[in-house]
Amino acid sequence: MRLSARVDYALRAVVELATAVEGPLTAERIAKAQEIPPKFLESILLQLRRGGVVHAQRGPEGGYWLARPAGEITLADVIRIIDGPLAHVRGQRPEDLGYHGAAAALQEVWIALRASERQILELVTVADVATAKLPERVRELVADPSAWA
Repeated sequence: MRLSARVDYALRAVVELATAVEGPLTAERIAKAQEIPPKFLESILLQLRRGGVVHAQRGPEGGYWLARPAGEITLADVIRIIDGPLAHVRGQRPEDLGYHGAAAALQEVWIALRASERQILELVTVADVATAKLPERVRELVADPSAWA
C-alpha cells in the first residue's frame, strides 16, 4: 500500500486538530506542529473542508476544527477525501478489471486486498490515533515482528 504525501499530511493535520482543546487551530500552527509545508497544508485543509471533515473560520479568532467528533472520523474517510477510493489498479476499481486465463485470480486478490485495507482503515478513528489507543486488532497486527519487515 502506498499513501501519498498529501494523505500523510492530511491524516497528521486531522489528528492535530483532534487534540486541540483551546478552540480552532490556524493552518500555521498545524503546519509547524506537524512539520508540513504551509502552502501544501492550505490546499489539503480546503479539500478536508469540502469533504466535511473540518470547518474553517476566518479572522483573528479563526482557524480550523473538526466538523465531527474525532471518534466518528475514520482514517478511510480522510484518505477517500484526499486520494479517492482505497484500492485501484491502474486507475480502475478491482471489480471492473478483466483478467483472463492464468491471471484471472488476480482480480480476487485485489478485491481481498481492498477488503483487508478497509477492515483496518475503517476501524481506526482519528480519536484512536490522537489518544494512541488503537483498536485491539491493530495492536495484534503490530505485535507480530513480521509486520515490521
